[in-house]
Amino acid sequence: MESDYSERSWQSPDGLELYFRDYADNQSGKIPVVCLHGLTRNSRDFDNLAPHIASEGHRVIVPDMRGRGQSAYADDSATYAVPNYISDVMALLAQEGIDRFVSIGTSMGGLITLMIAATQPQRVAGTLLNDVGPVLETAGLDAIKSYIGQGRSFPTWMHAARALEDVHGAAFPNFGTEDWIVMAKRTLTLCNNGRIAFDYDMKIAEPILAADEAAVPPDLWPAFDVLAEKPLALLRGELSQLLSEQAFAEMQRRAPQAICATVPGVGHAPTLDEPEARAIIDRLLALIA
Repeated sequence: MESDYSERSWQSPDGLELYFRDYADNQSGKIPVVCLHGLTRNSRDFDNLAPHIASEGHRVIVPDMRGRGQSAYADDSATYAVPNYISDVMALLAQEGIDRFVSIGTSMGGLITLMIAATQPQRVAGTLLNDVGPVLETAGLDAIKSYIGQGRSFPTWMHAARALEDVHGAAFPNFGTEDWIVMAKRTLTLCNNGRIAFDYDMKIAEPILAADEAAVPPDLWPAFDVLAEKPLALLRGELSQLLSEQAFAEMQRRAPQAICATVPGVGHAPTLDEPEARAIIDRLLALIA
């Protein structure tokens, strides 16, 4: 079956070959959309959303960040950090001649967007923040630390799906077996040895687990306020441990024009295939088109 995207690459500032999907490279004149995945995820998270956006006439760029999916792994695990991810994204945009873009950022992808807004606000034309914001809850961060970088592998996709359910079942209580298998095929990969393993470099965990827990996190509210001056959509999973109801309410207070939705019965993070997510993405893009 013919793919609806082309598989392409770019080089990071420190010489890594990185992979991205390029959907609908057309001449519509609409601002391109860049989809940025979460910490342990990859471009496959946007398998359904990216073609939908492309069908509306937007070029859609979906990278695998360094150490994920088909992108190269870094020799130095210290480069698995937001400043390097930002430099990588900027190199991709430069290669493709993209001055302004709409960001759809899930979790880590949203943090990358916030930091770009803090330093290069003119580049961001609009944003969806998916279950992420300027304040993150310790409980959610601890949950991520509990599973990241464990390096497990499985004999079948069913075993992989059940392992994901064991870890993430509380965040997706309404998922059935097929939903878990879909998540497994987005998150894991079939290795040369026939085992199924997580599709990221286990060393991405090292900077996170080594971080000083007593350190004061950066104040991201000024960056959020920059995004609030542009078309903005805010999405939260009702059961999220990472983005609290209080933080989400404060985001809405500071961005009264933002398009907001909560996905019922879902934790961290909505897949963006839910009707609530798709609706606010469509509304966001209508404001920018």
